[in-house]
Amino acid sequence: MCEVCPSLRLAGGQFDVAERPSRDCPFDAKSGHRFTAAGVPVCVHPERVGLPAAPYASHAVPLPWQAPPPVKADEVPMWVRAMLDAAPPEVCENVIEQATGILLASDPDTDITAVLRAALG
Repeated sequence: MCEVCPSLRLAGGQFDVAERPSRDCPFDAKSGHRFTAAGVPVCVHPERVGLPAAPYASHAVPLPWQAPPPVKADEVPMWVRAMLDAAPPEVCENVIEQATGILLASDPDTDITAVLRAALG
């Protein structure tokens, strides 16, 4: 991360993430930060903050790990992988618990460890 990144002072969801610097989020020399025209802080390095580009604060776009879990058990592995790739460490346990609940509701004999290994392998 760069030393002016809003992710250093704001939680995910409180700033937007852009693909790259642009006129849509000009650099403000006074504050040392980039902002949208509406004054929302912007990070221009999605790969550094681990978030895909999206208007999280401007348009209340849910963070990747806030996506609702799938209803179908066969969608769980892909969802788990996407969530754990994006989620901060403190959210990972909740993702695993949700996945376990969905899988066991679908089939109580599911080998949860095997499904999670396949999802993360």
